[in-house]
Amino acid sequence: MHDLPTLVTILRAALSILHKQDIQTAANTLSQYVQSTEGKPIRLGDDCAAIPEKDGYLLFAAEGIVPQLVEQAPWFAGWCAVMVNLSDIAAMGGTPIAIVDALWSPSPSHSQPIWQGMQAAAQAYGIPIVGGHTNCHSPHFGLAAAVLGRAQHLITSFNAEPGDSLVVVLNMTGEYYRDYPFWNAATQADPTDLRTQLRCLPHLAATHLVNAGKDISMGGIAGTLLMLAEASGCGAILTLDNLPRPHDTSWKKWLTTFPSFGFLLSVPPQNVPKVQQFFHPYPLTCQPIGTLTPGHQVFIGHKNEQQLLWDLTHPLTGFASVR
Repeated sequence: MHDLPTLVTILRAALSILHKQDIQTAANTLSQYVQSTEGKPIRLGDDCAAIPEKDGYLLFAAEGIVPQLVEQAPWFAGWCAVMVNLSDIAAMGGTPIAIVDALWSPSPSHSQPIWQGMQAAAQAYGIPIVGGHTNCHSPHFGLAAAVLGRAQHLITSFNAEPGDSLVVVLNMTGEYYRDYPFWNAATQADPTDLRTQLRCLPHLAATHLVNAGKDISMGGIAGTLLMLAEASGCGAILTLDNLPRPHDTSWKKWLTTFPSFGFLLSVPPQNVPKVQQFFHPYPLTCQPIGTLTPGHQVFIGHKNEQQLLWDLTHPLTGFASVR
């Protein structure tokens, strides 16, 4: 691998992490909370908006797909539009209800592989596409989707506590999709396995074994850890020595990879064995890889050396808890 200072320098300059700063435009415009139509507070900055209803929550989220991916790999982009939204719902302990999409393409023929990818994922995960927006006369490609879900017990990004263990849950079965930073453990998987694995998260939420969690997004493990620490108002140490990764994959690539199934969890240390036991029946990797700490600094550690990745007194997304 690169020496640790070089690796950290590369990660600080990674566009998949730096582009998370675009979220500050939403934080600066909307602030940290909004009110529901019933006057109840909805906290912003999580994987989904959690809207209180009766004895639970409606979950609502949306994701846009990078236009270059839509143009160069339209079928896979369509699949991802469904998959990433379902991961957001699962990350918060929820179950999906339905998805809508917004699609722009130069012609109906260009839109067909995108539709085929979305339909393939929707059928594999057992979630209906119920509407949206379609434009086949656009000078550019564009794809986004939004998902509605429901949760009884939330896993949020806001409740990580200093002293918690940082635990990663991953599906390591698969391979990289072409030359993209996407670990594909989904498109060739058994649909029953895909559905079962996503249902793990609401079952985990009901156990109250974890304090917080987040879906590993396009920022990869490194970027997602920064967002989790920022949202909870704490720091962290990520220890590479304990982090599983695919054979012959560099740390730089793996730390900025979007996995098909990947979550970071903040777990009280005494609960880590129970969380690992919870995931043991499934073909998933569950491993403690670091610690949440007081303060606002996130470090990368390797072989008794530590390097500062980010000081969160300089915002990343702008959605931050204050301790």
